[in-house]
Amino acid sequence: MPIIPLRDINKLERIPFQYVTVWLIGACILVYLYQTLVLGSGRDGDAFILGYAMIPAVLSGDASLPAKLGHAPAWATLISYMFLHGGILHIAGNMLFLWVFGDNVEDELGHVKFLLFYFVCGIISALCHLMIDPGSPAPLIGASGAISGVLGAYLVLHPKVPVWVLVFWRIPLRLPAWAVLGFWIGFQVFMVLRGANTAGAGEDSVAWVAHIGGFIAGALLILPLRRERSARTVGRWP
Repeated sequence: MPIIPLRDINKLERIPFQYVTVWLIGACILVYLYQTLVLGSGRDGDAFILGYAMIPAVLSGDASLPAKLGHAPAWATLISYMFLHGGILHIAGNMLFLWVFGDNVEDELGHVKFLLFYFVCGIISALCHLMIDPGSPAPLIGASGAISGVLGAYLVLHPKVPVWVLVFWRIPLRLPAWAVLGFWIGFQVFMVLRGANTAGAGEDSVAWVAHIGGFIAGALLILPLRRERSARTVGRWP
């Protein structure tokens, strides 16, 4: 991504601190450390990913994992896959987006509703990926589907909030959230249209369709959940 978010200018109003957002970030980091430092990148690490990733062929019943491989029930991988990551850039990028945009969505929904919202978006994201290729043996991992839902909700709630970003990794700019998140979802759609719509190896290792599904889910789900707003200045571009 040529645009990297750094921070937004959007104070919390209802909650004193984004406890759930921080918990989710901490949980993902702890699982990643377990993957890399305890299990490593060999057979044990691969077995852990296979056992807890969402594998479309397994979830659809077209395939099964070996009995000797410790693994979660297929339905449970719709949640467990969100805590697995494939590398330092994968987890760093996901956690940065969650840190920048998650707190204000949590502020809007409250802690419990936000956690449920996050998981529902992640589940819908995985199901969208499953629909594209139900027979795929490639494991789906990462929090990006759920975070995509957070981005969709943020765009609906705070489209005009200023966000500081790095463009091409080096140019700092302050842009409205609609420009940042609009570019993000546009990039996902572009990648799907050019044929990168599966989570396989190489260039197509990103589940673009899952991102789009999570984003749309978040944007739609936040509509009945958001609170009534009185006239105020938060979210207005100065």
